[in-house]
Amino acid sequence: MYQFHRGQDLLNLCAQHDMSIAQVMLRAEADERGWEEKQVLSELDRALAVMEESVQKGLNAEIKSVGGLIGGNGFKLYQRLSTGSICGNLVLKAVSYALAVTEVNAAMGRIVAAPTAGASGVIPGIILAVTEEKKKSRQQAIEALLVAGAVGKIIAANATLAGAEGGCQAEVGSASAMASAAAVYLDGGSAAMSLNAAAMALKGLLGLVCDPVAGLVEVPCSKRNATGTVNALICAEMSLAGIESVIPFDEIVDAMFRVGRLISPDLRETARGGCALTPTAQAITRNISSDI
Repeated sequence: MYQFHRGQDLLNLCAQHDMSIAQVMLRAEADERGWEEKQVLSELDRALAVMEESVQKGLNAEIKSVGGLIGGNGFKLYQRLSTGSICGNLVLKAVSYALAVTEVNAAMGRIVAAPTAGASGVIPGIILAVTEEKKKSRQQAIEALLVAGAVGKIIAANATLAGAEGGCQAEVGSASAMASAAAVYLDGGSAAMSLNAAAMALKGLLGLVCDPVAGLVEVPCSKRNATGTVNALICAEMSLAGIESVIPFDEIVDAMFRVGRLISPDLRETARGGCALTPTAQAITRNISSDI
């Protein structure tokens, strides 16, 4: 009854039942899993706790990735909260959190792969930062996860969330779209505004390639989570201001899938092109290989 395949289906259900995206997604998940709604909420609360834990661990100056390419960047950026920022506290905090989670992931720590491990920083970065800065409740943060999940569900059903299949647009791009919709929800925006924000966020990262240096989810992956976070926030801001995506969300998802199929295999997680083929990246790869 509450299942949806496309963004327009979701909007229709929201209008038909006078419900928010979070409410529709909660019922859809409960129906699909055969769970009580409280079980779904409990699982999301557990996921939120893991996100919080990974942020705190990642804000440690001593954290170091397996490949040694990243570590401590979340900590460095977070320090600018006390020294003054050109971005403002909410943006700086969200990006610091996003970097922190990616560094925990690269250090083989526990994270929530939302929607993937390589793009795991964007959603917690935004939901936790907005919740803190806007003084939202934990329940609202959990509802925001439902909104993000609804957008991810649509993308997964109609395109892909895998970098190996669609490039980084499918990973960080999807995460940015999911987080942007969640940010709109947290700020009181409508269901249509959330999908407008998701459309603009995904559109802004359309065509983004996946080119991990040495095949590790470290460079440029971590910093792309940072830029995906800022992209999500500004798209949420535009949507909340009444700016609409000229191209509807469903059409952007379809476009992303088509673009992913056109991207060369060398630019889809194989580490054979893009940043991975630069002289510096090649030297890093040789060094890492010699250490194994």
